Amino acid sequence: MKIIITGATGMIGEGILLASLDHPEIADVLMVNRRASPLKHPKLSELIVKDFTDLAAHSDHLGGYDSCWYCAGISSLGMSEQKYSHITFFTTILFAKELARLNPEMVFFYLSGVYADSSENGKIMWARIKGKTENALNELQFKAAYSFRPGFIIPLKAQKNVRFIYKVLKLIYPFLFPNKTLTYDEIVTALARILTLGYNKNILEIKDLKIIAKRAECTK
Repeated sequence: MKIIITGATGMIGEGILLASLDHPEIADVLMVNRRASPLKHPKLSELIVKDFTDLAAHSDHLGGYDSCWYCAGISSLGMSEQKYSHITFFTTILFAKELARLNPEMVFFYLSGVYADSSENGKIMWARIKGKTENALNELQFKAAYSFRPGFIIPLKAQKNVRFIYKVLKLIYPFLFPNKTLTYDEIVTALARILTLGYNKNILEIKDLKIIAKRAECTK
């Protein structure tokens, strides 16, 4: 399978990228970044896109892919609702629309958040906008669109971009809350399996990702 990954210079995107490069069923990975990454791998190629809302000059490089794993994003801390919405909703949807046009058989996976608000009416700003983005993606002309909501993810040893708090929490969180903890291998294994076989829910919670990943391991 051939996949596109965005946000690979961020913490979660980097972890998913590294796990994807190790996955035997993933043959080619195109990372679409706003800035260059030093990472090199035989499976990996890179496309620098400064503005995700303007893909016209890059269309020739974005066709022929089976899936996009959209991990680009930003923290809402200190941001106005208007600015956060522009980055999280507007930019994501424009990017996704262009991919859907170029790859109508593509399966799109969106990195959301555990408490994303699908009703779009809650009091938490970031959760409303994440939920709005999830809902809008489901309306696009992809083969399928899924939003995955991971909780705490155990950092990989090879990761360069890991916040200090995660380095501390990885020592205790998985033992205190194993059902709310994922590994990057679990996430990538689950997404790869869904890409091949589909799934009956568009929202992938922690328990869904764990179940699918375990099911995939049992079939090897």
